[in-house]
Amino acid sequence: MKLISGKRFCQLIEGKGWELQRINGSHYIYVKAGVNARISVPVHGNKSLKIGLQKHLMKIAKVEEAEL
Repeated sequence: MKLISGKRFCQLIEGKGWELQRINGSHYIYVKAGVNARISVPVHGNKSLKIGLQKHLMKIAKVEEAEL
């Protein structure tokens, strides 16, 4: 699996209709109408997300590996 940065993941989910609700420190909190979940993406410059966190966020946001 290709690892991506938090910044790039934010761009991906914004393209899928997720909206930035607020920023709490270095964590960007996203919500989507009709989805009963929140996504918290850590944005630490261009540092890659950890593999387990990335998989979990992809599952919630319904992002396929091919979209990375």
